[in-house]
Amino acid sequence: MKIQFSLFFLLLLFGLACEGPPRDSASNTPRRKGEAASEMLKNIENEEYVMVTTAAALPFYVRHDQVAFKKWGEARGVKVSIVGPPDWDIPGQVAAIEQVISTRPTGLLINGTDPGLATVINKAVDAGIPTVVYDSDIPNCRRHCFLGSDWYQMGYKQGEAIVKLAKGRKGKVAALGILGMSNEEAGFQGLQDALKKYPGIEFVGKYECKNTIEESARVTSDLISTYPDLLAVSGFTSETGPGIALAVKERNKAGQVLVTNVDAEPTLLRLMKEGVIQYLVEQKREVFIWYGSQFLWDMAHNANAMPAKYLRHGVHSAPYEVNTGLVEIFPEDVDELLE
Repeated sequence: MKIQFSLFFLLLLFGLACEGPPRDSASNTPRRKGEAASEMLKNIENEEYVMVTTAAALPFYVRHDQVAFKKWGEARGVKVSIVGPPDWDIPGQVAAIEQVISTRPTGLLINGTDPGLATVINKAVDAGIPTVVYDSDIPNCRRHCFLGSDWYQMGYKQGEAIVKLAKGRKGKVAALGILGMSNEEAGFQGLQDALKKYPGIEFVGKYECKNTIEESARVTSDLISTYPDLLAVSGFTSETGPGIALAVKERNKAGQVLVTNVDAEPTLLRLMKEGVIQYLVEQKREVFIWYGSQFLWDMAHNANAMPAKYLRHGVHSAPYEVNTGLVEIFPEDVDELLE
């Protein structure tokens, strides 16, 4: 689906910042409807937009999601806050959303980490809070908008890369990620579909990594022991790549067992430069955070050409979903991308 953005959006640039400040519990000024543009800009310093995630201390989230959210808030002149448990803790994320709902923020930007978030997301929507989900969509929730990458393609691209890199070799392929997340499940399926065309390459399964380097390394080492003809391992989180690479190096399989992964953190790029990782496919995380935040602002201010009659009818102005695209990275690209 193609989304047409205004020139106004394109002029909003983002850069680097630090992690967000502690969140105040004070409620915000009630959202206004049908105001003129000049009125919309009054008292925006009293508005608060809140990002709720799990694993809020995960460096990957801090460097990308939180930086982009902070810069958007600075550009808009509004308060932004980041809340959620420091580690991968879905019940903790649910509790954080529940707590934020009670303070009635201007908008909620929620990291879609688990299907179990559906009920509390619906609660936020029912409370009249503009609510955008990013990264992974949540089935059976009534979020106003979802923004993220096409994870089916991210998996499919990894499968295509494996076939190309194998150069006719046959063998087994496995995937590591977080089982049950809608985006990763789509990625697993994309990988399998790409490999189905090549009877000499067999997909042997998807394995839980618990989003840690340690578990990814352990699972990969077991796979190497179980399958002497292991051809490749594909990772689907920022933590799988370093873990897979660690096991491959420890078992002296670098270059023999191909490694592909999502994301392009400096650690992954350095491993690619070493020849341990052969292919990466990167999300545009800053893009979906930025525009997700902007959609919240637009909903709170009715800041577009949505006909008033539809707004009165209860129709919101945000798009249903936005695919923000991906970036493919090969070894020849590394020197240009390493900071």
